[in-house]
Amino acid sequence: MKTEHILIIRFSAMGDVAMTVPVVYSLAKQYPDLRITMLSRGFARPFFENLAPNVSFMEADIKSEYRGIKGLNALYRRLAAKKFTAIADLHGVLRSDYLRMRFCMDGYKVAHIDKHRADKRRLTAAGVKRMVQLQSSFQNYADVLAALGYPVKIEFKSLFASGECTEQVFPEEIGVKQPSEKWIGIAPFAAHEGKIYPVRLMEKVVQQLLERHPDSRIFFFGGGARETEVFGEWCGKYDRCTDASGLMRGIKGELALMSRLDVMISMDSANMHLASLAGTQVVSVWGATHPYAGFMGWGQSVGNAVQIDLPCRPCSIYGNKPCMRGDYFCLKNISPEQIVERTEFVMNNKR
Repeated sequence: MKTEHILIIRFSAMGDVAMTVPVVYSLAKQYPDLRITMLSRGFARPFFENLAPNVSFMEADIKSEYRGIKGLNALYRRLAAKKFTAIADLHGVLRSDYLRMRFCMDGYKVAHIDKHRADKRRLTAAGVKRMVQLQSSFQNYADVLAALGYPVKIEFKSLFASGECTEQVFPEEIGVKQPSEKWIGIAPFAAHEGKIYPVRLMEKVVQQLLERHPDSRIFFFGGGARETEVFGEWCGKYDRCTDASGLMRGIKGELALMSRLDVMISMDSANMHLASLAGTQVVSVWGATHPYAGFMGWGQSVGNAVQIDLPCRPCSIYGNKPCMRGDYFCLKNISPEQIVERTEFVMNNKR
């Protein structure tokens, strides 16, 4: 009898791929005889390479090696040689649509994601909004597997649930966490302006946390040029602050450090999802986007989402649309005190 072997496709941004991890993990645990191959971009390898014995990772550079129709045809031939028995498209964009079409034409069992776009349009409408919680991306992914005959109950705690991070050796600048210390992560940036808390206000959050918790250490996450510039300025001004991304130089190390944090402060961004995979509670800050859209990090509480109610919110699912008001009132009017107080609440009630 042929061994069942499922191909799961999800390219896209880091946060979207990270959200597949709890679902793929649950599939692997609940179907131990099923072979699972995760197809994604190279950055995602650390998410899956040690996830479960029956999970393997396959990298595809769709912007270079497998670019365009010619490249996708080459990728399809490479995939078809592996004799998959089912194809799960968790992306649902032109590239994955094309691959899915090729698999369908050759008689493969295929299912793809329903992104519930109509519900999202109603949630972000410029006029009357339908303010209801939409199904999470995790469940959207699980629905694809169910359509292929693999229903799953999503059960996931952390990439480090078995204690692997205890062996992680951090750079000297990070060192060993002392019993008296609180380690706080801050990831103040995101891909789009509609999701970024103003830098001048986030600096006040840093100041207040250090004043109120002098035994704490703050680690900054984010590796872009703007992030590096801001983090360098803050680390020069405030003791006990460290540019973690600059030191760890890779997702694997950053995840390990996140697993040691007492709390992470993040925008609606990839770092919210990375901290979630590390089993760390997140105080998330929301502006143009909203938790109702279904992108809250795995295992995170909406009670720890810092946001203000406005008639125009949410105006965007991904935060990439121009502000309707033109002033990003939704972000600028969140006070640093709101973020600090919620952070202290999480630290004092750490699960």
